[in-house]
Amino acid sequence: MTVTPLSLDERIARRVQAVDFQAWRAKVERVGGCLHPVRMSGAWQVQDQAGEVLAERSGHIFAPCGNRRESVCPTCSDRYAADAFHLMRAGLSGGDKGVPVTVAEKPRVFATLTAPSFGPVHNRRTSARGRTIPCACGERHHQADPRVGAPLDVDTYDYVGAVLWQAHAGKLWHRFTIALRRKLAQAAGITVREFTDHARLSYAKVAEYQRRGLVHFHAMVRVDGAGGPSDQTPAWATAELLTDAIVAAAGAVQLDISRPDGAALSLVWGRQVDVRQIRPTAAAEVEDERGEISEERLAAYVAKYATKGTGKSEAADRPIRGQVDIDHLDVTPHHRRIIQTCWDLGGLAEYDELNLRKWAHMLGFRGHFLTKSKHYSTTFKAIRGERAAFRAEQALERLGVDPDSVVVVNRWDFAGIGYANDAEMELAHGIAERIKNTRRTKKEAS
Repeated sequence: MTVTPLSLDERIARRVQAVDFQAWRAKVERVGGCLHPVRMSGAWQVQDQAGEVLAERSGHIFAPCGNRRESVCPTCSDRYAADAFHLMRAGLSGGDKGVPVTVAEKPRVFATLTAPSFGPVHNRRTSARGRTIPCACGERHHQADPRVGAPLDVDTYDYVGAVLWQAHAGKLWHRFTIALRRKLAQAAGITVREFTDHARLSYAKVAEYQRRGLVHFHAMVRVDGAGGPSDQTPAWATAELLTDAIVAAAGAVQLDISRPDGAALSLVWGRQVDVRQIRPTAAAEVEDERGEISEERLAAYVAKYATKGTGKSEAADRPIRGQVDIDHLDVTPHHRRIIQTCWDLGGLAEYDELNLRKWAHMLGFRGHFLTKSKHYSTTFKAIRGERAAFRAEQALERLGVDPDSVVVVNRWDFAGIGYANDAEMELAHGIAERIKNTRRTKKEAS
């Protein structure tokens, strides 16, 4: 007897009709419809000072996966973007997260550092009137053309140089910050060692992939006093001086390494260095006629790029395990070539420390997508701690107990990741969409 497999719709219908569906849905709603929740088993107790249990919840719960990529988990990505927005805005406007409002009066700029060229690529440029300018190949590319960013000649494109640059992008940024302090000190007429006695450089940066598969960095850079955000910035540190110092520092950075054949390779930043001053306003436009960018929109702009995942540039959301994975990736030939180059270079002893095979799915980029200096603003950990404390306070308030008079005990053990099947995944996705639409409607109505 042949048994016909149930369709996805039929499996969804069966799950909805199951006796435990309401309890399951409640767990999914508590994590906002996370697509890859961490399953935990254990208990949560509220005890008084004598150890008597006043309230208890035991069994199985879901915890958010916490993935920042929208393509992996839209729910956790939204939460990460919101946290990134508050982290960025606190360092821009102050008055929140322990950052004084005086930071809005300090010299601040928004800088973009790019990768150099490793060979001509297809591009889509527009004229001042918005008309598409022909590419070097002679065609006018549509914005969604997958060839945009790909080499005009794959045989002469420097894939090895591109991958090695990408793998060292974090080190290049570190050297850039050192060079920037040096340029600022020179302009102020002091030594580099004396710089920390007069000023402190604070920044937050986010990495974004370009269509050609290489990252560039967007950074909010600020000059504080020697003691940090609360100290007055020296009079010589102006936004104009900071702008000139950033351009000079970017051009001065160079990192010399070797190619696989032993030939020298100098890693530098690209020629395109864009620096814009930041306005202390929350105007609706992203930038004004002078090219200055507003605080509110800048924070949202950076938060958006902090959550970007696979798409036109990034190649995969999961690590590459072997050649078979590379062969079956649904990516453009250009990005497959970058991944293949990462994999091949990763097998060479001289590049062991780069862990290129581990980061092949990220096209060789090994850094964090959003990083900041110590004194820029708050931390993700602090923001998440505030959220957890608020929820704990709400739970105790519902129980009618004084938080200072009880002890909360959590005992949870890891039980797995994800849902039982694709039917539960589809239902969770629908719950996430409903929650998101409800939140958007409330925001528009307020």
